[in-house]
Amino acid sequence: MAEQHSRLQVFTSNWQAAALLLPTLALISVFLYYPFLETVQLSFYQLRVLGSGEWVGLQNYVQLFESGAYRNSLIVTILFTAATVTASLFLSLIISFLIHEANRFTDLYLVAAIWPYAMPLAVAGIVLDFLINPRIGVVTWAIEALTGFQFAWQTNGALALVAVIIAAVWQGLGYSIIFMTAAFNQVPDSITDAAKLDGIGRFQRLFRIYVPLISPVLVFLIVIQTIGAFFGGFALIDLMTSGGPSNATNVLMFNLYQDAFVNQRFGYASAQSVVLFGFVAVLMYVQLRVTDRYAYYGGA
Repeated sequence: MAEQHSRLQVFTSNWQAAALLLPTLALISVFLYYPFLETVQLSFYQLRVLGSGEWVGLQNYVQLFESGAYRNSLIVTILFTAATVTASLFLSLIISFLIHEANRFTDLYLVAAIWPYAMPLAVAGIVLDFLINPRIGVVTWAIEALTGFQFAWQTNGALALVAVIIAAVWQGLGYSIIFMTAAFNQVPDSITDAAKLDGIGRFQRLFRIYVPLISPVLVFLIVIQTIGAFFGGFALIDLMTSGGPSNATNVLMFNLYQDAFVNQRFGYASAQSVVLFGFVAVLMYVQLRVTDRYAYYGGA
């Protein structure tokens, strides 16, 4: 007991703990807090060239909320996020469960399921662009041969958004599958055996028994995937659609990039960045408050 107590009592003062935290806090301050404060400051200026500008107060924010193009980007981003997160989590849940239920070649199935996540977004975008290209794509050729439907996503805005969502879901499946497979492996075998003895079917067992037990992991993945959908996806859209056609895939991050580095409206882009941060922060708070009610953390 005394040996265990001596191991737990590592620090003799708070200064020792603070000294160990100092390098991490310094890196966070330099690469996160300072850039954020600088972005907030730039959002109150009208900038065309970095280093010089005119104070305009809240004009960038007023212009932002009055912009029809920005409202369109917000709607596109919400649709992209909702579809990507929903499809990714549902497919990951089914695939992870099937891998967990497999009796043989489990490791092989797991590697096959998560390998797209190992690819950079740029590479995934190029691969998907080739596979679903309306003219030479193998997948689009099969769809047209079987159904007669032409998946002409390069000229159709709605289909372009669907194509980008498919690419984002395919590339990001592996991340969720890793966590869900680990969560399924933590479910006691006694629960599975009892469910089988009671005659509960495979997918009934998944949704009525396993999902409540792994709900904390699902809450974590919902939050992480939502943040990733809002702030990610830029590489896919840049390579596959460039925000088109007719701004149908012009999500907030791509719109911010265009205003900052193409149109060189740095103050306006900074305002977009601050608004996006605030929007995602509020969304995360609401999401955690709502989903946490349905998460089971054990205990009475």
